Amino acid sequence: MRVSREKFAENREKILAVAGELFREKGFDGIGVADIMKAAGLTHGGFYGHFESKDELACEASKALVARSQERWQQVVEAAPEAPRDALLAHYLSHRNVVEHGTGCVFAALTQEVSRYGPEMQSTFTNGLMGMAAILEEITPGETQEERRRKALADLSTMVGAVILARAMDTPALSEELLAATRQELASR
Repeated sequence: MRVSREKFAENREKILAVAGELFREKGFDGIGVADIMKAAGLTHGGFYGHFESKDELACEASKALVARSQERWQQVVEAAPEAPRDALLAHYLSHRNVVEHGTGCVFAALTQEVSRYGPEMQSTFTNGLMGMAAILEEITPGETQEERRRKALADLSTMVGAVILARAMDTPALSEELLAATRQELASR
């Protein structure tokens, strides 16, 4: 039974969304195509009508996740014109971003695995990180663009690192202390 173009596109978007969540929860190698398709409510056989391989799916899902992250950061910044940097720090360095792996930061969840997926995946993450850095650069104080860029890159590294470390901690109070300390230090810059 053939599906309409609209249904095909809808199914592809559903696969990408489910894969994005499962990849963030379990890693690229921690989940198989059959389980992704099952979670999407589709048959395993239908996968190859949408993607040539799991690697292609991982790359496409990552592109979608990176784009959504950039959109979300931009929304947070625009919603708080009086204090966009504080709003972004509060949004990103949050308990939610630490405990909700499947819906949290794609960079905190998957960056360590990206180098194993080759140049296309690295390019996706590089472009995504630089897009996030550009948003941060616009709201970072500094006298020159070079100074703002340097600070934005350092702050982005600090933010992602803080979330990764907070996720690794076995004590919620210590995890929150780390996030609060990072927010406070970055806000004071």
